[in-house]
Amino acid sequence: MNASSELYADVAAHGSLAAALQAVATASGVSVAVVADERQSLFNATIASAAPHRRPLGVSAGAAKRVWSVNGWSQGISTISGSTTDLAEVVKAALAWSDGATLREIQRAAPFVEVTARGEAAESGPEHVVTGEWEWLLRDADEADWPDYRALITAAHAEPRLRRLYPYTSHWELRFSTTTGFPFSPDVVCLSVSRSSMFRVRGNWTGPFAAEVATAEEAVRIAGDLLPSGLGAAVAGAYSYEE
Repeated sequence: MNASSELYADVAAHGSLAAALQAVATASGVSVAVVADERQSLFNATIASAAPHRRPLGVSAGAAKRVWSVNGWSQGISTISGSTTDLAEVVKAALAWSDGATLREIQRAAPFVEVTARGEAAESGPEHVVTGEWEWLLRDADEADWPDYRALITAAHAEPRLRRLYPYTSHWELRFSTTTGFPFSPDVVCLSVSRSSMFRVRGNWTGPFAAEVATAEEAVRIAGDLLPSGLGAAVAGAYSYEE
């Protein structure tokens, strides 16, 4: 038995983390649908949710010390996380997650749970996720030592056609998604600024430049005009690449 396994000898006695969680749940008089990880059954398990938009709650055991961590995703957004040394607390969190409780209700049931800002925003609707991300980008741009980048973010936020999409950055390039969850949608338009202070517009991240102009406002106007006709606001959920 290796050192990690010795930390969880009691779990090993049940045969898997899933079985140990089931035993704790049964002892508490509740029922949860636990699935063992086929490759690392002692250290990982998932607990199903009855809420259709929630993925199964992930539960994993720490390698260096005895602790269990949970992570919950909903509609492509990480919504809760947290660590505890008490499996009974994990069961409380899992039961609330499965029953469709709000994130704050889950936290009240199991105080070790941490609620993410994006997760809480998503409970109010996709427009709140979009607004929150724009607010973060504007703060980040204000703190960046790059006035041109700040001008780009500010100008993009001022354009209503772009402001209703989900914004994110990659390598200082401003990209937009029609979904608020990950994986994001294919690019509808991309904006960037060069070190020579030229503002650039692309149809997608890897495509050629559609325009290279001297001001952020002009680049944003061009980007808005490139958006597909009838494109609405970003919607909740992850983008599906399945045909």
